[in-house]
Amino acid sequence: MITKGNLHPITVFLRQTVKIFDSLGFEVYKSPEVETEWYNFDSLNVSADHPSRDIQDTFYLTDGRVLRTHTSSGQIHAGKEKKLPIRVIIPGRCYRNEATDATHEATFYQMDALYLDKDVRVGHLFWTLETYFKEILGENIEVRFRPHHYPFVEPGFDVDIKFKGKWMEMLGSGMVHPKVIKNMGLDAEKVSGFAFGLGIDRFVLLKYGIEDIRNFYAGDLRFLKQF
Repeated sequence: MITKGNLHPITVFLRQTVKIFDSLGFEVYKSPEVETEWYNFDSLNVSADHPSRDIQDTFYLTDGRVLRTHTSSGQIHAGKEKKLPIRVIIPGRCYRNEATDATHEATFYQMDALYLDKDVRVGHLFWTLETYFKEILGENIEVRFRPHHYPFVEPGFDVDIKFKGKWMEMLGSGMVHPKVIKNMGLDAEKVSGFAFGLGIDRFVLLKYGIEDIRNFYAGDLRFLKQF
């Protein structure tokens, strides 16, 4: 007897997300999982002494390259390769050298979004995120933005949602830092944009009420058949 397979919940969620952003004019952009330090850190204005570069956090290969720690590295590739206006989402697998538990994994999925053009403003960022949250989690979702420092954006914002009566921090966002725009080979005096990155696994945990992130990678058909 052949057992019928099931789509993984992360696959289901990503397909829904891609459809939403496609309706907003964004296209999927694929970027490398193995990166140089320049693409993964330097080009994103991450300082040389930033703790994220430590071997306790990042997987280094013997040739000095790294397994990407975030899909944000794909922003630089997209900025270099595509013509304005640039509207891309960059979903993919990321890696961090950390202990696993119910809410942490060494392998996980992220998705970055990048919009670059002339005269892109903070309001475009806020509207895009509010639209996405309401589409993916329901019209009653409340969204709030709090100032926060990230090296690759200026200004930067943490984004919270009110889900089932509780405020939760969900992602980081902001206006693309002029240094990052310059590293894309673009004129930061003429080009502006926004970017944000979300943890796909965390969203799926929230949406489906899953309590242990390790279920995603255990290969247990009893779990997968629920989706």
